[in-house]
Amino acid sequence: MARTAAFFDLDKTIIAKSSTLAFSKPFQAGGLISRRAVLRSAYAQFVYLVGGADHDQMEKMRQFMSQLCTGWDVATVREIVADTLYNVVEPLVYDEAVSLIEEHRLAGRDVIIVSASGTEVVEPIAAMLGADRVIATRMEIVDGRYSGEIEYYAYAEEKARAIREVAEQVGYDLADSYAYSDSVTDVPMLEAVGHSYAVNPDRELRKAAAAHDWPVLVFTKPVALRSRVPLPPAGPTLAALAVGGVVAVGGVLWANARRRRLGA
Repeated sequence: MARTAAFFDLDKTIIAKSSTLAFSKPFQAGGLISRRAVLRSAYAQFVYLVGGADHDQMEKMRQFMSQLCTGWDVATVREIVADTLYNVVEPLVYDEAVSLIEEHRLAGRDVIIVSASGTEVVEPIAAMLGADRVIATRMEIVDGRYSGEIEYYAYAEEKARAIREVAEQVGYDLADSYAYSDSVTDVPMLEAVGHSYAVNPDRELRKAAAAHDWPVLVFTKPVALRSRVPLPPAGPTLAALAVGGVVAVGGVLWANARRRRLGA
């Protein structure tokens, strides 16, 4: 019997806001950004939440984050994310998403987080949720700092391509696999599997969901993960792999062409 998987977008699907922008205040406390940048991040978060994530909005978000993190020390970013992860992210996780993840795990499916956010943020969140794999954006690193360039952008059609490639590598039956997202930019990802769901969809995704006959789910209840039953074990989790240096699936795919690795 072929293996199957459940692919989850992260921002506004599993958690209630942008995962990267959620760390604005800890990054300020760690000396990475100014108070003005925090205010700009808050505004970007507001626009993202209210306006949805169409192509233009995602492009603006990409440019904003690239400019914001230029010159940041990578080790400092990872340390801040590790130290503040539970305080920042845990209250933002949707209860309904946690339940879905549990159901898929109990059904024997791998859980894969697919996000345009950076791997340094996505991997720890995925480990906290008990995910098996990650497809995420990678920033270019030069001498231990972000250069401001993006090496691998897990966005739109690239998400679908990455899903198909990892399915071929691992042996997933995509026709019997699942996908969840809030954004019209993820239509290619949703079209790549046999069971697709629009979660808190933006206006355009709602239209696409109606055209494709995809069910619409509404997640409204953020929950503290510690109040939930622990997720069942899934072999070598991301948390365990992180000890030796986990690399996002997106990074692995890009490394096939560029041979660049992002260490933990």
